[in-house]
Amino acid sequence: MRFVIQRVTKASVSVEGQTIGEIGQGFLVLIGVCQEDDQQTADKMVRKMLGLRIFEDEQGKTNLSLDTVGGSVLLVSQFTLYADCKKGNRPSFTLAGSPEHAEKLYEYIIRSCRQALGENRVATGSFGAEMKVSLLNDGPFTILLDSDAL
Repeated sequence: MRFVIQRVTKASVSVEGQTIGEIGQGFLVLIGVCQEDDQQTADKMVRKMLGLRIFEDEQGKTNLSLDTVGGSVLLVSQFTLYADCKKGNRPSFTLAGSPEHAEKLYEYIIRSCRQALGENRVATGSFGAEMKVSLLNDGPFTILLDSDAL
């Protein structure tokens, strides 16, 4: 499982011109799932993400977590995080989990985040939809979490 976490001052996602999810300060999280991932993998990734201390304290040090600053998350499914570009110039996506498997884990991650943060602090994209994502990256501060490296 891969999470690309971007610290943002605001972010939104729209489908067919309609905004379906938006947040203020927090994390925009692009989520990639492979076939070997399971709920235990998702639990580990969510715990790590929610525990990250990447917001600045009063001394300007990155000491504060998402919960400490009252931030929100915008969760967006992103199978292209498993692009394989080894051969040629056209990426292969065979490493990504099947749509059924990935959607199940994406929904599980949403439920886990809502349980930890509350309904009103978790926004989402739409699984499998053509989405437009807009963000104001804060820093910029971007972290890649890969379950294989945790």
